[in-house]
Amino acid sequence: MRLLHTSDWHLGRAFHRVNMLDAQADFITHLVTTVRERDVDAVVVSGDVYDRAVPPLAAVELFDDALHRLAALGVPTVMISGNHDSARRLGVGAGLIDRAGIHLRTEPSAAGTPVVLRDPHGDVALYGLPYLEPALVKDEFGVDKAGHESVLAAAMERVRADLAARPPGTRSVVLAHAFVTGGRVSDSERDITVGGVAAVPAGVFDGVDYVALGHLHGCQTLTERVRYSGSPLAYSFSEAEHRKSMWLVDLAADGSVDAERLDCPVPRPLARIRGTLDDLLADWELTRHEDAWIEATLTDAVRPADPMARLTERFPHTLSLVFAPERAPEDPQVSYARRLAGRSDQQIAEDFVAHVRGAGPDEPEAAVLRDAFDAVRADHTVREVAR
Repeated sequence: MRLLHTSDWHLGRAFHRVNMLDAQADFITHLVTTVRERDVDAVVVSGDVYDRAVPPLAAVELFDDALHRLAALGVPTVMISGNHDSARRLGVGAGLIDRAGIHLRTEPSAAGTPVVLRDPHGDVALYGLPYLEPALVKDEFGVDKAGHESVLAAAMERVRADLAARPPGTRSVVLAHAFVTGGRVSDSERDITVGGVAAVPAGVFDGVDYVALGHLHGCQTLTERVRYSGSPLAYSFSEAEHRKSMWLVDLAADGSVDAERLDCPVPRPLARIRGTLDDLLADWELTRHEDAWIEATLTDAVRPADPMARLTERFPHTLSLVFAPERAPEDPQVSYARRLAGRSDQQIAEDFVAHVRGAGPDEPEAAVLRDAFDAVRADHTVREVAR
């Protein structure tokens, strides 16, 4: 069976205020063309279909168009909700849409109920594990402590139990939206840390033939059977070196996997350039970036006059301007933002405690902070879905 694995469409998302809807529509056309030309048997979409719980109407219309075009090809599509989606909204009408071969899996309680497809070699069971917010699903899965690993492990127990009851030789595919240990992050992914832990080990998914992951925006191979497709478009300058793609996965009769990486259309290349303003304007090695979307980091000791206007004369698609004067880290003028770069909310809060008290929090106090951040994030998720 030939599968096309994609994820993290983020329909409705902009890139530094640039409307990406046309680029997203081009990707959908590319996806449909690939399905037709490469004889794809099923499409799997591993979450974050939309960029937010209540997407703009244009994004909903594009999603509707994608579903109609895929259904018209007669190729089954299995989709799960991600941490950016509203599972309840995305799942509206799932039972009816199911009849058209579009299978939306947004309910955690259905983790052990697969979409079963057939090929000449027998059944292939596709299990959809939507994004599982630990605080909201721990009771469903009967776990004592809310954590990504515990709820995913419980969901996978249901998958393995169902698979064990199926005819011998049934092949299996799991769609999951999670941060798996070993994955490389980028700046455009929403933090899903719970209890100070974001990642789950790949071993959680042992026992199935292929795991189609979503959430991280870089295409990655964690093992031959566990892969991220990444997002089809770049959504931050941290993805400037990404090769945006999908996985074309051939699942053989014995469950072995052969995967080919297929490139996605690039609306405009990204480039990060760094130096003083005068150097950037004079450096002819940067000529190759003049048509790219640009993030320019200026290292001038004193902020120059009209930097954006001067930059856009040479680089008309400059979208982001960062000021980072070359100073020693201990220099008091180093910006607050630079001192916080790369630090989690938990670390920033602990630093604040150390600043006002002279000593950082002990372990019980750190646990209180973790619980508070987890509760706020879970409450935000509930409020977002209820909008």
